[in-house]
Amino acid sequence: MIILKSSREIEKMKRAGKLVAETHEYIRELIRPGITTKELDEAAYEFITKYNSKPAFKGYHGFPGSICASINNEVVHGIPGLKKLNDGDIISIDIGTIVDGYYGDAARTHGVGDISEKADNLIKVTRDSFFEGIKYAKEGHRLSDISHAIQKHVESNGFSVVRDYVGHGIGQQMHEDPQIPHFGPPGKGPRLRKGMVLAIEPMVNEGTFKVKVLEDDWTVVTLDNKLSAHYENTIVITDGEPEILTIV
Repeated sequence: MIILKSSREIEKMKRAGKLVAETHEYIRELIRPGITTKELDEAAYEFITKYNSKPAFKGYHGFPGSICASINNEVVHGIPGLKKLNDGDIISIDIGTIVDGYYGDAARTHGVGDISEKADNLIKVTRDSFFEGIKYAKEGHRLSDISHAIQKHVESNGFSVVRDYVGHGIGQQMHEDPQIPHFGPPGKGPRLRKGMVLAIEPMVNEGTFKVKVLEDDWTVVTLDNKLSAHYENTIVITDGEPEILTIV
């Protein structure tokens, strides 16, 4: 069941989204060769909790970190640890918060130091695919219109869209209906309605779209060990253009 949010609920979600966006900006400034993902995780935890809010991921189904930190061929759900970032790496940071009982969720991929032209293009195409998708995030369109636009942009640039992990509705739970694939034909799925709040998060691979989960039962990697990037925002369907809650 898709839960439409009231204006009061959306105001609460704006606060959660704002904190997610501010945490991303804070962490972005810390990313450099030599820093560990554990240090980034600890910094995010301190930043979020100083506002009397909670990191949404910590303890979620047993996940140990406050953020997901996925490096190079890691697609999503990378566990923060003692691994140091190196010059030329790319790292995807996924952050969620809980503010007054409502969730915010967003992901960004960053280059570490000097990165390759292909890595830089992968990050850009992933981000741009999100914005191509939300051109259709308006009342009257169907959900898969967003999905199709994302896939079209990604594949026209020579990359592939992950199939096994998708976006989702969000509200008082991290994951609500509907599930939002980032691929598929247009004109399918529920019609978009004012009050829907969606976390749209294309995961884009340099090579094959196929992935596997490592033995830690969390970290998802590309099957061919090529690079992956991730970009996500929480948005609200309005009676006009969609509103992005997780950009400052």
